[in-house]
Amino acid sequence: MASEPRGSETPGARDTRARYRRILRFAGWNLALTWWFELLLPRIGLAKVAERSRSKRMRRFAQRFHVLAVDLGGLMIKVGQFMSSRLDVLPPEITTELEGLQDEVPPVPFPAIRALAEAELGLPLERAFASVDEMPVAAASLGQAHRAVLGPIDAADTGLDAVVIKVQRPGIDAIVETDLAALRRVGGWLSRVRLVSDRVDARALVEEFALTSREEIEYLHEAGSLERFAADFADDDRVGVPEIVWERTTRRVLTLEDVTAIKITDAEGLRAADIDPAHVAPVFAAVMFDQLFTNGFFHADPHPGNIFITPGPVGVGDERGWKLTFIDFGMMGEVPPGTRRGLRKLLIAAASRDGKGLVDAIRDLGVLLPSAETTELERAMTQLFARFGGMGFAELREVDPREFRDFAVQFGDVVRSLPFQLPENFLLIIRAMSLTSGVCSALDPGFNLWDSIEPYASKLLRDERGNVVQDVAKQALEVAGLAWRLPKRLDALVTRFEDGSVATVSPALERRVARLERTARRVVSVLVFGILLIAGAVVRADDVVLGSVLMIASVGPLLFALFAGRRPR
Repeated sequence: MASEPRGSETPGARDTRARYRRILRFAGWNLALTWWFELLLPRIGLAKVAERSRSKRMRRFAQRFHVLAVDLGGLMIKVGQFMSSRLDVLPPEITTELEGLQDEVPPVPFPAIRALAEAELGLPLERAFASVDEMPVAAASLGQAHRAVLGPIDAADTGLDAVVIKVQRPGIDAIVETDLAALRRVGGWLSRVRLVSDRVDARALVEEFALTSREEIEYLHEAGSLERFAADFADDDRVGVPEIVWERTTRRVLTLEDVTAIKITDAEGLRAADIDPAHVAPVFAAVMFDQLFTNGFFHADPHPGNIFITPGPVGVGDERGWKLTFIDFGMMGEVPPGTRRGLRKLLIAAASRDGKGLVDAIRDLGVLLPSAETTELERAMTQLFARFGGMGFAELREVDPREFRDFAVQFGDVVRSLPFQLPENFLLIIRAMSLTSGVCSALDPGFNLWDSIEPYASKLLRDERGNVVQDVAKQALEVAGLAWRLPKRLDALVTRFEDGSVATVSPALERRVARLERTARRVVSVLVFGILLIAGAVVRADDVVLGSVLMIASVGPLLFALFAGRRPR
């Protein structure tokens, strides 16, 4: 368990200890209230009392946390952002109150920013840049950004002129460590509550949050993430990223190309540039899907302030005339191959309306414990798809809301009875998907994420089918190789018998070896025939020519099995 920060009683140390204690007082008081209303009162038959006051209590908690986060800054802003993005399925009383929390962070006075930047760069700002705007373009919880102009030499070397300097908030290292110590203590408290510990490893989530937070204040790490992201989309005209000015970048100062354009949710600005916001939403969703399900490396903070729409010339391989420009790569997530396979399986099952497949994918992802009995969940998912799966979203809006409520009650009872848990690496995935849904809804109020999921899942399904074909073809080659090598090995064995390297010589054994060789040839030929025939049938659905070629090629091994493998008379 994390211990309270200690040190000499200097003003800074006293501030640190006061900050730590304030966070714990807030968390302890609200956990006690939650225990009283949500656990104790229902046990003594006063559940209705808790229900009547729940909405008011949630709103009051959010208001108090809002004040705490703005006052303290640091990771408390990040915690508020996580809550506002529905990471833990919080009620709207909380998420609504905490929306826009990042925009309320007060800026650091420029003299403090100047001092830190000059110490990092090792020279005065007037020598490092031709000019620097003292008014910040963005003030975040961990850093602050200012526009600047490169000097003539740097501009000639980089081909850039206008840049943005991102500078750490002074003293943020100590603030982050203090906040993490407090959050670890709170995570320890939560891990003792069975209702929480059965669903999520609170300590592990805090450690994941700690890793992400430390990476976010390490600007060299952010620069490396930017380069990796840029490489993933190097040949994709939908996506743009800023260039890095390495000569003016350190661990605490990051200098990037100024790519400021139209904010992705600025509907008026988009229309003024002759860009339909409703056309932006599906492209943005597809790009995020590519990051999560294909690349496995994704932007975990895709809120509107981090994505611009950059207009450009139409016609060079791009009918859109614009691209998505991402900035701020401090918070990135990585999807391990196993999790990525599970997510792809989940997406395909949902689009195929396969209830059992969906439950299997949830289990593969580790959201369900292996011991969970899922028969009822599979039945509920099958009923869900059977009743609502065949409808378009316009039709779904016409369904009687009472029917949705009745199903939700039934489905909720099933879900609550199962041992669900939140895997450690899901924190950023859920954040990215919830922010993606929010941005798309802001672009197009009628947008539903599933409208984009279905065609994307179809693409994944075609890819998966292609992988199956590749596997079949690989197996065919392996079997063919076996068919080619096995007779030689048998011949070598016969040769060893013949040349006396094996001491036993027997005509009966020679006949048996010959018969074994003929049988092996026929068996392998039958296998190759079957594999080529099946592969051709699978491929033919998408590629008639290739499928037909494979099916025709299967005739060769079939004829060999029927005739060539027979014993000569």
